[in-house]
Amino acid sequence: MKTVLITGAASGLGWEIAKVFHQRGDHLLLIDRDADGLTARATELKERVSTLACDLTDANAIEQISQQVDALGSLDVLVNNAGITQRSLAAKTNPAVMKKVMAVDWQAPMELALALLPALYKTRGAIINIGSMAGWMPVPGRAGYCAAKSALAQFFEVLRMEEADNGIHVLMVYPSFLDTPIEKNALGGDGQPAKHARSTVGRIDDAGELARNIVKALDQRKPRLFPNRFTLFASILWRIAPGFFQRMTRKRFAVELEQR
Repeated sequence: MKTVLITGAASGLGWEIAKVFHQRGDHLLLIDRDADGLTARATELKERVSTLACDLTDANAIEQISQQVDALGSLDVLVNNAGITQRSLAAKTNPAVMKKVMAVDWQAPMELALALLPALYKTRGAIINIGSMAGWMPVPGRAGYCAAKSALAQFFEVLRMEEADNGIHVLMVYPSFLDTPIEKNALGGDGQPAKHARSTVGRIDDAGELARNIVKALDQRKPRLFPNRFTLFASILWRIAPGFFQRMTRKRFAVELEQR
């Protein structure tokens, strides 16, 4: 039995990942800011589950989580899943919103991983990060989110190389559009809920299917998982024909550019 820590575990992809690991017989440490949601999930799972309600951006959150891991005695897998997004033009976005997105999507996963590396060294464990294809290519109306997910990707791609000799496995997951609450809770430029619906390209993937594929990729010790091949192609197009990519993307995401 392994011990698996999952952030943002009360709903969406985090909860789907939790169910897959629990079905395998692992012990879960579920982290989320939604205390009531965590209680409901723990009740549903019934056994082999611990919870901690906290906001990952709080000053003492990382220390609280580290103490919980120490109390459990070991850690095999850290899943950095918690995230937030925004839908607003950069020029119309309060810098505080950008700062919040960066704090949740990059700083918190980075700090948590570094704090828990000593525990992961003991088990030669793994870190799973839920990135985004938005970190690989520009998306109108998502400047803060693109920047944060790009920082997340770069940091953990480097960390994989640096920690390989210590037995630490890093799996970067790069989904595109998922059917999860993250988009429903997207921030607008003023920090309030975004007022317009999101634009999408390609299919909207199922969170349950992605969760199963993530755990399978972990078992196979893959370094990266690109669930949506269409979006992967788009990211390659961005690199080889950036002008064409931007013209096509402006058309597809025209609604974003109208939010002036």
